[in-house]
This record gives sequence, C-alpha cells and structure tokens, in this order.
Amino acid sequence: MGENNIIEGRNAVIEAIKTGRNIESILINKGKTMGSINTVIKLAKEKKIVIKEVDKKKLEQLSETGKHQGVIAIVSSYKYCEPDEIIQYAKERDEKPFIVILDEIEDPHNFGAIIRTAEICGVHGIIIPKRRNVSVTSTVYKSSAGAVEHMKIAKVTNINSYIDDIKDKGIWVYGADMKGDKYCYEADLTGAVALVIGSEGKGLSRLTMEKCDVLVKIPMVGKITSLNASVAGGIMMYEVLKQKIIGDKR
Repeated sequence: MGENNIIEGRNAVIEAIKTGRNIESILINKGKTMGSINTVIKLAKEKKIVIKEVDKKKLEQLSETGKHQGVIAIVSSYKYCEPDEIIQYAKERDEKPFIVILDEIEDPHNFGAIIRTAEICGVHGIIIPKRRNVSVTSTVYKSSAGAVEHMKIAKVTNINSYIDDIKDKGIWVYGADMKGDKYCYEADLTGAVALVIGSEGKGLSRLTMEKCDVLVKIPMVGKITSLNASVAGGIMMYEVLKQKIIGDKR
C-alpha cells in the first residue's frame, strides 16, 4: 500500500474509528476475534464501516510496520491542515498559540512519538517542511498511538519563511539546540510560543537557528551529549506545559 493508506494495530484503528476518520474498510484476521478486536468490530458496525475477514498472510503483505495485531484499516489519505488553521484553532480555544516546528525529522517513529507528546502537552499544531521530512505514514500512526487523529499537522514549503510569518504575529520562536543561550527552564515559555526541533543527526539548520528568537538547551550531565529528537522535543514540550500550568495558577 502507498503512504497514508493504512492504519495498523488495534489501538490506532480504534482511535481512527472514534474520531470519524474516513475509513474505506477494516481488515481483520479470520477467526481471531478476541479481546480488543471485538471493540474494533463493534465500533466499525456502529459506524457502518465495511469489515473484511482475511487470512494472516494478507495482513502481513499489507503491513508496513510488522505490528498489525490482526487488524488493518484502509483509509483515505491523511488530511493536512493549512498553517493558519493552527493559530485560528488556538484563538477559538482562547489560548496562546503553542506550535511545534520540525526541521527535517526523517524517522517515522520519532515523528509519531513527537505527535503523541504534542497532543498530551496541548500543542495546537505541528508544522513540517514539504520536503526532507517524513510524512504521516502508517508507521507514524502506530508510533503516535492514534494521537495523529487529534493533532493538526500542516506542511509548508519553507520553514524559515513560516518562522518570519509567525514572528510578525507575535509568536516567540524557541530553537532546541545544545549551543543554546539558556536552559529551557530559564526561558519564559508562558506566552505564544513555537518550538523548533531539529533533525536526528544534524540538529537545526544554520539558517533556521538564526531565525529563532532564542536558542534553548536541555541540561545534560552524562557522557552522551545528545538526545533522540523525540525525547528532546518531549522535554521541551513538557517545560512549556509546566510553565503554562504554573502561570495559570498564579
């Protein structure tokens, strides 16, 4: 199957059904209707989604992750939003925009983990470049544990132009980088913020780094002085969430 056409795994499929994703059909392993597979069948019947029983070999042929757990949903392509919709969504919620910008993330597992953490931390949307960044694939769905269904994701042609645009709208842009001016907990992240997270190997590109208002680093004391992109992003997102919660209580 091509990119964006399948969702694998019980939890990811259940989440897709619940959120009203456009599902063409659901394939389940013939005769294996135990546990949460029954939940999939029940929800699919309620939404009048076609259920097809197939043998395990068929599921394995379609699977991109190798972890289908006996169920694969055939879906229409993931619908990206427009960049402006993210700021509009924050306004509708009467919240200061909280945006995550990814600078060339190539690992679908990292992307999925970032989406999952972003959803938990109250991020309004994620921006990715149209080129040199992993798209929303079935592996991303699986890694996000269904959080893709609750997260606005927009593609932009040029990240640096987008950063200029949101800075004009009063959003402060913080880049995560080991050469940061200050630690993440020293920065004031309570306002309208955008976090820029760099690629797994290269980090932030030089031009993007120069566009950021502030470069922030994560405290590290071990011998390995770098973090996986999704872990670094997670620490940064939780710092924003923490400051917003503390700020609201003051």
